[in-house]
Amino acid sequence: MRSATKKVILIFLLTAVALVISFPKTIPLKFKLGNINIDKVLTRPDLVIKSGKIDIEKKLDLVLGLDLAGGSHLIFEADLTNIPQEKKATAIDGVRDVIEKRVNLFGVSEPNVQTSTYGGKERVIVELPGVKDTQEAVNIIGKTAQLTFAEIVTEEENETLKPTNLTGADLKSADVTFDSTSGKPSVSLEFSGEGASKFEELTAKNIDKALPIILDDQIVSAPVVKEKITGGKAEISGNFTLEEAKNLSIQLNAGALPVPVKLVEQRTVGATLGAESVTKSIRAGVVGLAMVLLFMLLSYGKLGLVADAALVIFGILTLALYKLIPVTLTLPGIAGFLLSVGMAVDSNILIFERFKEERDKHAFADALEISFGRAWDSIRDANIATLVTAFILANPFDWSFLHTSGPVRGFAITLALGIGISLFTGVVVSRNLLRVFVRQNVATNK
Repeated sequence: MRSATKKVILIFLLTAVALVISFPKTIPLKFKLGNINIDKVLTRPDLVIKSGKIDIEKKLDLVLGLDLAGGSHLIFEADLTNIPQEKKATAIDGVRDVIEKRVNLFGVSEPNVQTSTYGGKERVIVELPGVKDTQEAVNIIGKTAQLTFAEIVTEEENETLKPTNLTGADLKSADVTFDSTSGKPSVSLEFSGEGASKFEELTAKNIDKALPIILDDQIVSAPVVKEKITGGKAEISGNFTLEEAKNLSIQLNAGALPVPVKLVEQRTVGATLGAESVTKSIRAGVVGLAMVLLFMLLSYGKLGLVADAALVIFGILTLALYKLIPVTLTLPGIAGFLLSVGMAVDSNILIFERFKEERDKHAFADALEISFGRAWDSIRDANIATLVTAFILANPFDWSFLHTSGPVRGFAITLALGIGISLFTGVVVSRNLLRVFVRQNVATNK
């Protein structure tokens, strides 16, 4: 009994912490009774932990998808004219991968990037939740970022640029740095092993000459080589702003697009429909939750009351987990959560039905433990089957023969999280609450 009591105390403490996390950022508090008039706005602090090597700073807000929060919807069309037919599929997949990498480096939360064929044209659809000003994102996504080092060749008193074999393909990484003298931002480059050899040979041939660095057919810098440079490191300097230097490093790190692309459609998705959908989803969730709570209470009495408490704890823990991970909520994701609400009481129903059979054969305490033990196999198998389905829908390894839709994955992730938390609340929470409260009441009545 003492062990169960300690576990119940820990469960309540965990629920209290999760409840604070689950609260919205601001909570208006208005109350008026006679001379008492309270009109305040309570603000929940963000999670900040800074101690020694630990540096955690997280905003505890719900992350909403494009259909709920609004954002940008972009469609790029790939030019596959010069690509052989047998290589077109590989080329468009390469475009998608590079664009997805660039968007992730850009810092957009949970983007959805997928390919599509329309009118015989290959397209890449990019959805950016929460991004209202799309021009900067378009600039980063659409640029080919072809980096080339060139030599200046003098022929008949005319200077021309001759591209070399040192390109962005030889680049290992690019980072934003600051000039120690001027303090201006620049981009430092580090080449691969083969690229370092090419760079050393190139600088050795061009001492006291300018070595133009060309990005997308434009000279971004033309530093003069003072000596042969070994070690495979260089720096692109110029009149960069910090934002320009950051964007340039993003483009270089993300690699070059295998084929040219052009923006054919761009629109900003408003959140009006999303707000309405969220309101209706919350209303449906409240009604569904109330019906489940009422059903359990009417069907199982005190046992059902314990199951209801576990279900409320399930909802609080789930919402807190969505904020901590964070999980990007879309309409299908909310559907996955609502489905998991109904499934959260499945284990309790199996246990309570088993308890009805065992109650006539054993004492209350023994019947309770036997019910949990014998129902576990059914609970485990049912939930494993659902988790396997969620795994297939989420397709975490991007298998080509499975669906890769972002909304479908959102449904699968919220469903899987719901199953995991429901196992905890349905078995661990309910079991210990029953051990402490229901058994205690039975002992008192005796």
